[in-house]
Amino acid sequence: MPSGLALIPARAGSQRVPGKNVRPLAGHPLIAYSIAAARESGLFDLVYVSTDSEETAEVARRYGAEVPELRPHELAGSTSPDIEWIRHTLALLAERGQEFELFSILRPTSPFRGAGTIRRAWDTLLAHEGADSIRAVELCRQHPGKMWMLVGAEMRPLLDQPEGVPLHSRQYQSLPEVYVQNSSLEIAWTRVVTELDSIAGDRIAPFLTHGSEGFTIDYPGDWNEAERLADSGEAELPAVEPVLAR
Repeated sequence: MPSGLALIPARAGSQRVPGKNVRPLAGHPLIAYSIAAARESGLFDLVYVSTDSEETAEVARRYGAEVPELRPHELAGSTSPDIEWIRHTLALLAERGQEFELFSILRPTSPFRGAGTIRRAWDTLLAHEGADSIRAVELCRQHPGKMWMLVGAEMRPLLDQPEGVPLHSRQYQSLPEVYVQNSSLEIAWTRVVTELDSIAGDRIAPFLTHGSEGFTIDYPGDWNEAERLADSGEAELPAVEPVLAR
């Protein structure tokens, strides 16, 4: 089996849901569920949390992740692209003699993505000969065929329109299927970083998430829905226990 690295990004400074990475959900910090899922999957030689927050680092270590050092602040801004901190992390680990064939990005904001989901995506990527990476997607609810751009006092469709009935005047069921990425997971060969300076590469395989495994906490209302899903039993969180004593 290829060697694997789980990367869990958890920068501080979220504006929409402040402190979300360590905010308790069903009795544990949010980040604990991604750490638990990565560990339970049995796929990774290292579960690594990248954060610029000492508080988050302490929580991550308590739940079994490694945080050898904090992410540099210049790589942890609200507009910092993932390629920057991933490139930095891979180089740092390589200096310590730790190199991996595959890496997976497991964002804390998808707490219902469990070990089984990760294993399913891993197997899908390995079975897709020639793919650089795999990315979680789901059918979009708001179709781009019905999206508009404002141009002065008027607006025009975001997409070029076909002959006949325009996309924005059609029923959803008659529109071409369009998928939107969610934050559940990404898995890629590390060569895409070193050779293509990318986290995805050129050939990206789809990984279709089902139900709550693609659920993402991006806004305050999402947090309320996550609590409801967990409390009602409609969605299952990975089982977690602190690995280190407080």
